[in-house]
Amino acid sequence: MPIRIMRNRWFMPAFWVFLGALMLAAFAIGDNAGDGVISFGVMALVGALFLLGRRSETLQGLGGPARDERWTLIDIHATALAGLVLILVVIGAWLYEIASGRDGSPYGALGAIAGVTYIGAVALLRRRS
Repeated sequence: MPIRIMRNRWFMPAFWVFLGALMLAAFAIGDNAGDGVISFGVMALVGALFLLGRRSETLQGLGGPARDERWTLIDIHATALAGLVLILVVIGAWLYEIASGRDGSPYGALGAIAGVTYIGAVALLRRRS
């Protein structure tokens, strides 16, 4: 059932508006509601793009109801590339912090979480296949 909800044409627009509302609330709690309103507006625009751009194959592939095996493979490869880039940035930021005489926080913790998650995923997926 959760997959069916995620493949509804209203899911992605609603998801972006929800993220915008969370950002607005976080900024308001931090006493910066003006930036929260701007953030909400940007996120609502992205949601509108998903709602109104139904004919775009790229937008449909990112979150539309008509994804197929081809889009699943594209998504897996894109996620892996994004993860690799993020891990490299975290390692680079950690090294920069260490070289600057600081303790490397929070980059060391983020790198450790990524490493442990990767090792755990390899072990789990190896057992499942």
